[in-house]
Amino acid sequence: MNLAIKISLLSSGLFLLLGMLIGIIKYQRMLTSPEHIAPVYIDIAHRAAFLYSFAMLVIAKLLEYNPYSEAVQLGASGSVLAFLTLTVFGYLAHGLKNDTDNLFRERNFTTTWYMYLLIAGEIGGLSVIIWGFISTQFLGLK
Repeated sequence: MNLAIKISLLSSGLFLLLGMLIGIIKYQRMLTSPEHIAPVYIDIAHRAAFLYSFAMLVIAKLLEYNPYSEAVQLGASGSVLAFLTLTVFGYLAHGLKNDTDNLFRERNFTTTWYMYLLIAGEIGGLSVIIWGFISTQFLGLK
């Protein structure tokens, strides 16, 4: 098992744990809120962490069949992982501050350039990983 797969599996577990820990914060906020609901971005961070856990598990499995060098695999999976991590912690930060219920209401770096970078990094990285899988499993390349 190479380093890219190990990191992907570890990050899957850490996202799962993070989702559970954010669940504690969500529960606490629901108990103390007059409406008994958590801030919107606490909710989003909670769900995103769980979804990202499974996304990294899928990436780890796809990497097992990837013909590319370990450096390429680390770059591709690292790009996806970096943006997923930044995103869930961004959601969590806004949820803890309870400063908005819609990040896209205001145009700023996050809603413009960060989103462009995120799209390129996540889709680009995952595309490399999926193409590696297709190459070995359907096209017979090694």
